[in-house]
Amino acid sequence: MPQPAFDLTFDPAAIEHLILTLGAIGAHSGTGVWRRVYDPEWVAAQALLAEWMGQAGTVVRQDAVGNLWGRVEGTEGGKAVVSGSHIDSQCPGGRYDGALGVIAALVAVKALVAAYGPPKRPMEVLSLCEEEGSRFPTAGFWGSRAITGRIAHGDADRVLDAQGNSIAAAMNSVGLDPGLIPNARRNDLAAFLELHIEQGPVLEDADRSVAVVSAITGIRHTKVTLVGEQNHAGAFPMDLRRDPMAGFAEMAGGLVGHAHRLGRPAVTTIGRIEVWPNAPAIIPRDVSFTLDARHPRADDYAALHQTHHAMMAEIAARRGLALTSEVQFDLPPTPCDPAIIAALTQSAQALGVAFVEMASGAGHDSQQMAAICPVGMVFVRSKDGRSHTPEEFSSLPDIVDGIRVLAGALYRLAY
Repeated sequence: MPQPAFDLTFDPAAIEHLILTLGAIGAHSGTGVWRRVYDPEWVAAQALLAEWMGQAGTVVRQDAVGNLWGRVEGTEGGKAVVSGSHIDSQCPGGRYDGALGVIAALVAVKALVAAYGPPKRPMEVLSLCEEEGSRFPTAGFWGSRAITGRIAHGDADRVLDAQGNSIAAAMNSVGLDPGLIPNARRNDLAAFLELHIEQGPVLEDADRSVAVVSAITGIRHTKVTLVGEQNHAGAFPMDLRRDPMAGFAEMAGGLVGHAHRLGRPAVTTIGRIEVWPNAPAIIPRDVSFTLDARHPRADDYAALHQTHHAMMAEIAARRGLALTSEVQFDLPPTPCDPAIIAALTQSAQALGVAFVEMASGAGHDSQQMAAICPVGMVFVRSKDGRSHTPEEFSSLPDIVDGIRVLAGALYRLAY
């Protein structure tokens, strides 16, 4: 494919206007947003994006779960090259997480068509309906799962919010029919490219504005419970105790320490602990904790969890504790497509944008989309590595670098 004889110019002020205008819908905590799927703020934001997509010359449609598509037909037909992300937020979240990827795709596609006319392959801008799970914690990438055909019959009634309302009822409230969810499935996509803020400090540490993502991390959430014997904290000798808190303390140090010794990109986090009876003068009866362990390479991902299991089993047996564990969420690692990595890399090199290649430590819709088409991602530097907070911020020069790289890759893939 020919190298693009261009460096498209993007107006930072116009991009900032889009970010701030979209961010004003569901504005919260000064610089943040509170925008949950199917809530009025989300509906208004999608309506605004539909207006912008139409102004950009795309043919706009909403699918059965509320994903928004803006399509430009290709002169040679075939499968579509798609770019986008999500606009739902954490509560509260920031203006950039997800939303920047939708804006970037819109800006890039509009500029390409204005400069070069229709592409050979169709191009589509995509605003996904749900990624964060902030309203429905078990929705699990609802929008991209619908596109890939991974929503099972009855899921819409089983997925509930904190008040016990189903996602089916929420869909009905905004004019969507849960019975039509299978209609959202697509099998005609050539590629999916997602621009996203990094959400971590790696790019700042490397002093680069942009990263080409090599793989998206695998994520496993496990709930672990240790049961011992409740007794008096003073009268029971140390050598006769079956103390689940002592077992937990040893496990916590071992599990987190193991990931630390492995080094990047392995990470292990214990985010929640529950103790019963949770009193100062009582050896607890039981301790439960959550274990979040991640790695972007499949073999290392499996080895990490095997080590965790063996470590916890040995400690529990030695301390006389009953051990149970329940995997609550398991999203395998997803390598990005080599051809898309090459397109993004060549784009950055041709445009003189210094970049690093790195794995994503967070999960993304791209992991779901990989079930039906090749995927790739572009990261834009996050100030202080902040995300999932109103304080998240990416500078306009960094954002423009990311959009330039994305546009160059879309040119290579669609033109």
